Amino acid sequence: MLLAVSLAFKAPPPPLAMSTPARRRLMRDFKRMQTDPPEGVNAAPMDSDIMKWNAVIFGPEDTAWEDGTFKLTVEFTEEYPNKAPVVKFVTTMYHPNIYADGSICLDILQNQWSPIYDISAILTSIQSLLCDPNPNSPANSEAARLYQENRREYERKVKEVVEASWADDGEGGDGDDGDGDDGDDEKAVTTADD
Repeated sequence: MLLAVSLAFKAPPPPLAMSTPARRRLMRDFKRMQTDPPEGVNAAPMDSDIMKWNAVIFGPEDTAWEDGTFKLTVEFTEEYPNKAPVVKFVTTMYHPNIYADGSICLDILQNQWSPIYDISAILTSIQSLLCDPNPNSPANSEAARLYQENRREYERKVKEVVEASWADDGEGGDGDDGDGDDGDDEKAVTTADD
């Protein structure tokens, strides 16, 4: 099945009168993301704030995560790039290194952060983590246990997350867009047969 996803990534607002090193770096990161996008990830600033971004990671091919579309938020501070941003999944996830609130247990977002990392490096590292979790540093102990003891059941749960990501509206994944129906009218899924 071919999944069509459209994200309304807009150009960031014009620079504020107070241009800071963090904001200039984020503009460079955004331009780099636009001109040389990494495979399987995308991100852009929210409408009116260069310090807050929406991102999406596509599940890597030939993995249990394949065909998933996983939404994240990325929040930077004025200390960026010297301090890592706060990155969280908006999409509900089932993974040994992802907390229930969407926070991610990943060394480069914590004690191994370096100013050389940009948004592309962050997102590709998270995408790699999906397929190569560290069960010895679990944020979700149940997922870590299943990953180590019953890989088939773990992958079944991951596939449930992938399927839920197709209808995830970013507000808890219930598909309710507030118009009183089942929420399907705002989702565009296209198959190769269409």
